[in-house]
Amino acid sequence: MNSKERVIRTIERKPVDRPAVWLGMPDIEARPALFDYYGVENFHELKLAVGDDFYTVEVPYESETASAIYAAFDWYGEGAVDAEHRTLTTPGCFADAEEIEDTLFFDWPDPARYIDPEECRRRIEMAPQDKATLGMLWSAHFQDACAAFGMETAFVNMMTNPEIYEYVDGKIVDFYLKANEIFYEATKGMLDVVLIGNDVGSQRGLMISPDLIRKVLIPGVKKLVDQAHSYGVKVIYHSCGSIAEIIPDLIDAGVDAIHPIQALAAGMNPHELKEKHGSRVSFCGGVDVQDLLVNGPEARIRDKIAELRTLFPTGLIISPSHEAILPDIPPANIKTMFDAATSVEV
Repeated sequence: MNSKERVIRTIERKPVDRPAVWLGMPDIEARPALFDYYGVENFHELKLAVGDDFYTVEVPYESETASAIYAAFDWYGEGAVDAEHRTLTTPGCFADAEEIEDTLFFDWPDPARYIDPEECRRRIEMAPQDKATLGMLWSAHFQDACAAFGMETAFVNMMTNPEIYEYVDGKIVDFYLKANEIFYEATKGMLDVVLIGNDVGSQRGLMISPDLIRKVLIPGVKKLVDQAHSYGVKVIYHSCGSIAEIIPDLIDAGVDAIHPIQALAAGMNPHELKEKHGSRVSFCGGVDVQDLLVNGPEARIRDKIAELRTLFPTGLIISPSHEAILPDIPPANIKTMFDAATSVEV
């Protein structure tokens, strides 16, 4: 069984020879230590060295203000806020907007101007034939809308001025639908899985109520998932934190797998998730990056992998519980995780 077959069968909860595994996207500051430990020179070689089942492709996006699609919207104006220090709580350009007319000054970007289909195709054609191709689309419309207003103002508008919030969110969703269509058309028949998502969970619970999430988030999720499925592509949906209360809603929206099982977040115990939802959706993650992979010891890491493999003979892509491995995780612990996950015996 090759990686492509293993990933698809895992997502479809069919029998596999061993768990599918994903390294994620290590933080740029974590990569030198990983490269040195594995004796490789770049990220592609690292993924091959660890045994990653995925070949990851970013959407090529280059505009006057952004070099990545997840930063496509200039909510702050050139020079208004140092890009390195922007957060969702920074007031965005719609912070004082009270009516839709107050947003009309904004120059919404056209993704067709900034995404080169030929470059999309070139990137996906570089994938090894036996790897599962994973498009990192993100399409984080909830987070973008929070940034457009500033998070506090966005949350208030969801309750007191939903018309303006839903208008802005709708414009953002439309942007991503158009951008994704360009990517899907350019890579038709070559793409296996995409990752989209929005962070709506904290360590202890959701940022906003489940009912509000069903109103402001799930409709956009369904549009993005339906679009991916129309191209025959599986969807892994990402949200950090404690999202147990809305997992049924994500399942109903059609997501194929949920990322991550954030191991220490409230309600995200893998045993409970498997019992409640394991027949309807697959998962990705489960290996804690807050304590376990940071501190070890190796025996404890191996025990956790054995536990996950026993609990999920399929239906779980074993991966760190956050896609961005940080520099505080020793490379030796990453190797222990992958060795345990990819071994023939549990």
